Amino acid sequence: MAKNLKTTSVGSFPKPPQLMAARARYRRHEITQEQLQQAEDEATRQVIALQEELGIDIFVHGEMERGDMVAYFAENWQGFSESLPVRSYGNRYYHKPIVEGPVALGKAAGLTVAAWQKAAAMTSHPVKGMLTGPYTICDWSFNAYYPDRRSLVLDLARLVHDEALALEQAGAQYIQIDEPALSTRPEELDLAIEAMAIVTRGLKAKTISHVCYGDFDTILPGLFDLPVDQLDLEAANQNFALLDLLARHPWPKNKELALGVVDVHTHRIESVDEVKAGIRRALEIIPLDNLLIDPDCGLKTRTWEEAEEKLRVMARAVQAVREEEGLE
Repeated sequence: MAKNLKTTSVGSFPKPPQLMAARARYRRHEITQEQLQQAEDEATRQVIALQEELGIDIFVHGEMERGDMVAYFAENWQGFSESLPVRSYGNRYYHKPIVEGPVALGKAAGLTVAAWQKAAAMTSHPVKGMLTGPYTICDWSFNAYYPDRRSLVLDLARLVHDEALALEQAGAQYIQIDEPALSTRPEELDLAIEAMAIVTRGLKAKTISHVCYGDFDTILPGLFDLPVDQLDLEAANQNFALLDLLARHPWPKNKELALGVVDVHTHRIESVDEVKAGIRRALEIIPLDNLLIDPDCGLKTRTWEEAEEKLRVMARAVQAVREEEGLE
C-alpha cells in the first residue's frame, strides 16, 4: 500500500450484466437465493480484481448484495415497511422505507459482516466496512412512528453503532458511515454530529464519513466536528470549487480528507491531466499526509466500462503525481 496519496473508492460499484440477469431471474423465481448469492460473490470478485489491477490502496467490496443504500438496511431491520416506488433521481426509483414502529436489529445483527468477510478473503488489501449513517436513513425514510426526527436518528445511531462494532470485531480496519443527506439541512448539523458520536464511540478502526452534493458553504467549518477520522467529499462535480471553500477554513490536523476527483454523474471520462490538476490544487491547501484520492461518490450510476475507465484515469493521475513528487 502506498505511503502517501493513497487511493480508494467511495463504496458502490455498478452491477455487472451477469448479476443484473441473475437478479431478474431471482425475482421471477427461476433461481434460488443461494444461486443469487453465488452471482453476487462472483461480481464481488470482479470488483476486487479490478482494484487489484489498478493498484488501488484501500478497497471497497462494491455492495453487490445491496440495491439502495438505505432500503437495504430497512428491509432487514425491524420497525420498517416500504412505500410504493419513489423517484430518487433521473428515472431511478426505489421503495422508500416507512418507519412504523421502534427500530431494532432483530435477527439481522451483523448484517454487513458476511459480505465484508468474503471480500476481505479475496485480497491482502484492507477492505472498508460500509454502513449508511443514521441521519441519512432517517432523512430518506417516512417517519410514521417517532415523535420527532431526533428521536428516530438517535435510535438508528445505536443500531449503526452495533453494526460498526460487528465489523470491527470481524477484523475491519476501516469503517465508512455514509451520510450523503447531512449537508441538505444545515440546521440539523448538530443532530448529525450527536448521532455520529454514538456510532463511532469506542471504535478502534479508522472511521470515515462520505458527505456529498450539499450546502457546504453553510456547514463548514462545523462539519469538521463530525467525530470521524476521515471526511470524504466530492469535488469534481463542481469543477473543484470545493477547494476554494476549503482554502478559507484551515484543514484540521487530526482529520484526513478523501477527495473526489472524477465525477460519477457524467458519462464523460476525464483526462489524466485534469485529474492531476485537481490533485495538485488540493495539495496546495491539504497536507500530503492528510489527503487520499477517490471518485466523487459511489460508482453504481455508471456502466461497468465507465466505472473502470474513471478509476483507471484516477489511478494514473495519482501515480503521475507520486512520481513527479518523488513519493515512490
